[in-house]
Amino acid sequence: MKTKDKHRISNHCKQLRLSAIADQVEQLADTASAEGISYLEFASRLLETEITRRNLNEMARKEKAARLPAMHELRAYDCTQTEGMPPAKLQQLKELTWLEQNFNLVIMGPNGVGKSFLAAGLCHYALQSGYRAYFRTMEQIMTTLKTRDISRQAMADYKKLSKAHLIVIDDIMMIAIARQEANAFFHFVNALHEKTSFIITTNKSPKEWAETIGDEVITTALLDRLLYRCEIIKLSGESYRMKNRKTIFGKTA
Repeated sequence: MKTKDKHRISNHCKQLRLSAIADQVEQLADTASAEGISYLEFASRLLETEITRRNLNEMARKEKAARLPAMHELRAYDCTQTEGMPPAKLQQLKELTWLEQNFNLVIMGPNGVGKSFLAAGLCHYALQSGYRAYFRTMEQIMTTLKTRDISRQAMADYKKLSKAHLIVIDDIMMIAIARQEANAFFHFVNALHEKTSFIITTNKSPKEWAETIGDEVITTALLDRLLYRCEIIKLSGESYRMKNRKTIFGKTA
């Protein structure tokens, strides 16, 4: 293929917003010429290049909207460091059958045992499988609920969450919340619990939630929604962060 033909095709692709083909058409054409492939095979490779780029861009957009924490690759999850998550159980969770069946997960355990890491990793798997999934802390959820009527950004986030297949709520009941806020949170969960799965991470048992909310009636109603179709996962072990604590000083004699 002549250079002027490559440039012409590249310009056409830019006008059609086929950016991946525009960027790689010369390389693909040279490879096709060297291999002596058919025109149909060449056309197929061009389209596959564009589709791959678009899929990667779409996944990046979904991950940004999900607000996944930096640590979310379950390939790095070490089952030997935590009690309560054997490899077979982790594999079963990664298959997402529980999400297809609209089950919730409550991941309990002390600080540092990998609750958030596990929840974020499962959220990432859901995104890769085509589900609408989001990762939010309890504080972020409450901010969205409190400000959605006065903030365009909060309302946009609320609408996204309302259409989710999966919502991770990290560190639920970490801090006390006012009764009015607890009521708003209950209505949020109540509106979604039959069509959305939740992953809850917490270092408090459900029985302790009433102390944080300060209202036993709301707590009971909230637990009724979350625990009806739910798997409770209890993790234990030494804090990963404390076991791998960093220091600015080297080893001393």
